[in-house]
Amino acid sequence: MVAITIDRGNTTPAAAGYAGAFVTVLIWASWILTTRHTAGTALGTIELGLIRYGVPALVLAPVWLKTGLLPRNLPIRLLALMVAGSGAAFFQVAAFAIHSVPASSVGILLGGSMPLATALIGTTIFSERPDRMRVIGFTAIVAGVAILLTRSLAVSVPTSWIGYALLPAAATLWAIFTHAFRRSGLSPLQGSALIAVWSFLIHLALVACFGSTLAGVPVREIALQITSQGILSGLVAMVAYGFAVKSLGGTQAAAFTALTPVLAMIGGAVLLGEQIGPFEILAAIITAAGVALSTGILSARS
Repeated sequence: MVAITIDRGNTTPAAAGYAGAFVTVLIWASWILTTRHTAGTALGTIELGLIRYGVPALVLAPVWLKTGLLPRNLPIRLLALMVAGSGAAFFQVAAFAIHSVPASSVGILLGGSMPLATALIGTTIFSERPDRMRVIGFTAIVAGVAILLTRSLAVSVPTSWIGYALLPAAATLWAIFTHAFRRSGLSPLQGSALIAVWSFLIHLALVACFGSTLAGVPVREIALQITSQGILSGLVAMVAYGFAVKSLGGTQAAAFTALTPVLAMIGGAVLLGEQIGPFEILAAIITAAGVALSTGILSARS
């Protein structure tokens, strides 16, 4: 990853940042559930990607038409990091893994790994220095993820370990996006629009290469995914997370994503009928406690 120096400052109120972060994790938890649900349907990851990015690309067309597909003041390499980090590459890696991993485990591995990866990039590349309480929080997240991995890999079928390995990789992609967007100088709407249109074009290319089963999917299922993937995850959450990053900073905004485990675990049990044992509950609680500390809520104020 290259060091990016473009930054136009922080003008978004903190309250909007916290609200954006909370809205984001609520939508992400529902996204995990609806994506996990598609494992039993004819919808593949390419079809989901078309919906995920096609809807916001259409809605935000006035924005990306104004900025252009290659904005003049935005380095191409920075745009590429953003599109890969939260666009086509991220989605394909995450969706493939979600199809083979229980929702409760996805929430812990994906949501827990995001703030860790973001903090690591911030520390090693951008010289960010988290205080002691944040470090304790990140340590708790590591412990929660370790508990889940130890338990899950001990009882999982031999082929499912691939999904468990891909989720931290997807989280790392999102962490790259977080820091890249923070330094892009783009507004949340501009960033969301560019990521959506480029990711949609990439998925159209994937359809041209591999084909699509979208025509054979029931209208009711498509409507569900348009709401979850396209409107909520692809549009509302992207803009909300953009506000959080601009207001709170990359590392602190990403820390809120670790609230996702508890929400995904509850949703998986209630809506998908997944079995949740004491190890999953313990891992979710420890991870959630870690995020409370990693946001800096208990850090000393200077």
